[in-house]
Amino acid sequence: MGMCLPCLGGAAEDVVQTPDPDTRRKQLAEAAEKRQKENVHRGIKNPESVERKKKKQEELEKQQMNSLPTGGGGGLRWQVG
Repeated sequence: MGMCLPCLGGAAEDVVQTPDPDTRRKQLAEAAEKRQKENVHRGIKNPESVERKKKKQEELEKQQMNSLPTGGGGGLRWQVG
């Protein structure tokens, strides 16, 4: 009996101290942000290239929206007759 307990002399070295709640909260938030970034870029070899293409596409769409005629007779005409 008593063989399952470790030597009490070295037990203090094996104890892992947990950080205070604020530090722990900060660590968890950083880990969550890291996981989100990894999930966003999962399967993408060059995320910067994807971002550039996305911005270029948005600018192109914005230019097309500005160049379209607004109101004033643009559209289909029906002839009843």
